[in-house]
Order: sequence, then C-alpha cells, then structure tokens
Amino acid sequence: MSPIKLNEGPDSVRMLVLETDEPHPDTKESKGSFGDIFNNLFTEAGKEHDPPLGVETDMHYIVDDPENDHHGHVPHISEIGKDVTAILITGSMYDAHGDNPWIQKLIELLTALWKERPDMKFSGVCFGHQILARTLGAKVEPTEGGDWELAYTKMDLTPLGQRLFRTENRNLSLHQMHQDQVTTVPSPSTTSLLSSKDEVDVWASSDHTKIQGLYIRERLFTSQGHLGFDEKMVRRQIEARVESGGIKSEDRAAEAKETAHLKHDGNVVAGAILRFFHGDDRKIEER
Repeated sequence: MSPIKLNEGPDSVRMLVLETDEPHPDTKESKGSFGDIFNNLFTEAGKEHDPPLGVETDMHYIVDDPENDHHGHVPHISEIGKDVTAILITGSMYDAHGDNPWIQKLIELLTALWKERPDMKFSGVCFGHQILARTLGAKVEPTEGGDWELAYTKMDLTPLGQRLFRTENRNLSLHQMHQDQVTTVPSPSTTSLLSSKDEVDVWASSDHTKIQGLYIRERLFTSQGHLGFDEKMVRRQIEARVESGGIKSEDRAAEAKETAHLKHDGNVVAGAILRFFHGDDRKIEER
C-alpha cells in the first residue's frame, strides 16, 4: 500500500482509494494520482464537516495489465487493515463489464470484503460505481447507440438524494465521462450479498443515465459522475478519448468541452460521501 496521508482532526475517517487508472500526465504532474485528487477533495470536505473531520487516505494502484504497461496489484483482503472502514474505487478507461483478470480479482476482493467486513462502507465513482453494482448482480452495459454523457451534466435528485445532500434543490450537477452505465438496480434477487432488509435506492438520474448513483444505508454510496474533475481535467480526458477513437464525434467533443468551465457540485457530493463514511447517514430520516 502507498503511504497514508494524514490530515489531523479531532475525529477522522480512514479511507482506502483503489486506483483503477492514472490521470493525464499533465494532471498527474500538477495534482498527483487519482488517490491524491480524492485525498485533497475529501480533506476539504472534512474541513466543512460539523465538527471538522480529519481524513487518512491510503492509496493503491490495482490495474495489472502488463501488455499495456500497467503493473498494479489487487490486494488480498488480508492486506487491508481492520482499521480501514471506508473504500473508494476510482474511474477508469477500462470497462466495468469486462473480464480482464484484474477486474475479476477486484470483484472477488469486493465480494470477500462485503461478506467478511460488515463494518466496511463502499463508494465508487464512474467505473467504481459500475463495478460495485456489478458485484451486487446489477447489469452494466454500453449505452444503446454508443452515445457518451460528457462534461457538465444536470441530474434530477430523488427525495432521498435531497436528504443525502441536505438540499431542497431538485437538481445537482457533476462532470460525466462515460458510455457504459448501470442499467438495473441490485436487489436480493440479483445477489446473495443482499437480504430483504437491504433497501437499495437510486439518488439521481439524467436523460442519458437513469441510475446516476446507488445508496444502501451504512453500506454503499456510489456516483456515476466525477466529483474531483475540474475544467482542465475534463478537457484533457475528452481529448484523450478523441485521440484513442473512443469519442468518434468531434462536434460532440467540442460541445462538451464548452461546458467544462461550469461550476459543478463535486464538493457537495464529496461532503455527502464523507458523512456516509463517518456514519452520519444513520441520522437521515426514515423514508
């Protein structure tokens, strides 16, 4: 595991970030790895928490794909300390519905953690959201027609979403960068990891993606949208996908880049996930 970054506070959350990709080289030079980006984002969220929360972040790169020069390692459950009670999985260029050996190992790890560590709280962004949903038996598949959801996107909050984000607003905005999406909601009928007591909720939807995030009280809180992306990161990610052939419409890419500067609610979502990690979601009023 990479060294822990400790931000002192009267109370703290210890978070393990499983890095499933590396940022654009220019982003990495200025902001560090995706683990660093999340560490900084959640540290700021911790300062806004009442009372303030410290954040301890352990980072681990897990993409093991030597043919493409990725030499990460998916940890075994025994390598994750019992004092780690929060895990976050980043976005990735890889498909969460793929069968790469490291993805299969990741699903095995998440399954073991879900079964053996009932105190563990799970979060994921984009790929992370999708791989957690897949672990719980939901379908993850490409959007029909291959359409992308890109850059600044306004989402419609459910009543639960409004409570999670402590807002009366009906909308929340995040940067998006995906074709694949979760198309079914996990339930006891899709996996033995869930029981009839586990209520699985969708907290927001958009025209493109009906399942923008999943929530299980004290257990799961995911987001399809990217919390930590800024304007430069969005533009670089779009350009990289155009260059790789992933985004085939240059007009669509140009249109998306024009929204990259718009202020989004990544800090609001990070604050809600941090409260979830800390156990504050126990206080959310019953539905």
